[in-house]
Amino acid sequence: MDELLTPRTARLDDRDVVDMIDEVQQEYVRRYGGPDSTPLRVEEFLPPVGLLFVVGDAEGAVGMGGWRGHDDGPEAAGLLPGDAEIKRMYVRPRARGRGAARALLHAIEDSAAAAGRGRLVLETGLRQPEAIGLYTSSGYRPLVPKFGLYRHEEQSVCMVKDLGTAGAA
Repeated sequence: MDELLTPRTARLDDRDVVDMIDEVQQEYVRRYGGPDSTPLRVEEFLPPVGLLFVVGDAEGAVGMGGWRGHDDGPEAAGLLPGDAEIKRMYVRPRARGRGAARALLHAIEDSAAAAGRGRLVLETGLRQPEAIGLYTSSGYRPLVPKFGLYRHEEQSVCMVKDLGTAGAA
């Protein structure tokens, strides 16, 4: 892995993150016809309930990804206590194929396990085969029933990985 692709923590409202969220939303428009309307709040990605990471190279930020806990509330329907959800995984086109997504995923998994989370869950879509490939090759399996805002959408794919921490089911 490129040394410059070492993940660092960030905030959802950091300028680099906001710019990449705008880019990934445009990617969703291209692939699905509209942006992801899942509500996200800065405090969901702050310890101890979540964490967000950014990777960069000599030219700046090239990728992001994070996790947020789902312990209560309507968005937790169908999930287990202690689950954490991966959100906003994105790597800019110029940095793809350099290990950025895998570095982010490892940082997410390690930090969620260290925070005592039992499983990581995620929602992606059939029009993101590269994401499905990354998660499958990293030990994620289909999660049925699906969860989240898009659980009733045919294009939605939900996946899960046990982290091996206390409370994992």
